[in-house]
Amino acid sequence: MGEILFLAHRVPFPPNRGDKIRSSNLLKKLASLAPVHVGCFAENAEDRAGGKEVEAIAASHCVVNRSKPLVLAGAEAVLTGKPVSLTAFHSARLEEWVRHTLATRPITTIFVFSGQMGQYIPDDFAGRVVIDLCDVDSAKFENYAAAGQRVRLNSREGRLLAREEERLAARADATILISDNEAELFRSRLTVPHKTNVQVIGNGIDSDFFDPSRTSPHPELSRRPGPHFVFTGQMDYPPNEQAALWAIESFFALYKSQHTDAELHIVGRNPTKRLQDKAGEGVIIWGEVPDVRPFIAAADSVIVPLSIARGVQNKVLEAMAMARPVLLTSEAATGIDAADGEHWMLCELEPQAMQNRIDAFRANQSAARAMGKAARQFVLDHHNWNAMLAPLEWLVSAGRGDARDAA
Repeated sequence: MGEILFLAHRVPFPPNRGDKIRSSNLLKKLASLAPVHVGCFAENAEDRAGGKEVEAIAASHCVVNRSKPLVLAGAEAVLTGKPVSLTAFHSARLEEWVRHTLATRPITTIFVFSGQMGQYIPDDFAGRVVIDLCDVDSAKFENYAAAGQRVRLNSREGRLLAREEERLAARADATILISDNEAELFRSRLTVPHKTNVQVIGNGIDSDFFDPSRTSPHPELSRRPGPHFVFTGQMDYPPNEQAALWAIESFFALYKSQHTDAELHIVGRNPTKRLQDKAGEGVIIWGEVPDVRPFIAAADSVIVPLSIARGVQNKVLEAMAMARPVLLTSEAATGIDAADGEHWMLCELEPQAMQNRIDAFRANQSAARAMGKAARQFVLDHHNWNAMLAPLEWLVSAGRGDARDAA
């Protein structure tokens, strides 16, 4: 095979959030197969510093600062009839770099990470195109609208993104989704699903890094009696914010009334003001921390009360790899084929039911330890990155049309 052009909506490093964990592992795998040229966006100083890791891996790279105001992206979207997700990530500089790279390098495959970057694939590119959508973004915006969140804006975004997703699937030799559920959902929304090649590459986990034997529980949590509940994630991401608020106001309010020493720890960067205002009475809003593992290690249970979720939740895999009991909703469990009562505790958003499940496990510590051990073994067996990325070489190097024909 020739060389690869890799386009991502964020600098893949540092791999400290779900999409960057996935994109960094994809990039490293691709770089082991062929020279890779990387085009991506940086949103902050941390991203810009991560550009040095890109430079160390890539044959060439272009990191563009994404500073376009949302108001301007929205105006462009209205004028052009495009989704805001596309106009927000449009850059003339990156567009020119893509054209120059394709003209001067023997690029045989374009690998696109996230649908926002499909706009950079030239119509006349004759090589192979692989697009990792991760999940069905259009459905996420539709869910926001159905939940009453900025209904007109999210309905428009969902409708226009669905058109773009279908266009990309028709353009690509292979379209990757993160789970069988997401793949089936995506196929069900296509006008001509038989003309697309939809593949699944799940999320993996660095089980050596997320290893309970290598991490001590956070000392502050260890000093206090608890029980301690931990919820992790990017806390300005609306589904995470919504889940954290529900955990505080519904689940923990009930639990705290009966277990006065209980604490709920919200751990993750950029907590919104609504979340920060909830601190107190056993609720600790930590914000960004240098290492999430000590918090997970100190948790009596990691809770993941998501009502809107797409794809595979890294926070769930991380907690399982750390051998902690995980209490989660069916939405948060999507794409992970674990068993209720063996690898985790499934429970819908009903505070008393959640408390009952947690109390039952706290009363039986041997069962809790057995669940944690089984959870880690499940991750080791089914979600290591080597296994997850095994199909990638074939997808990016097969002769044009081979994978589509095989599907």
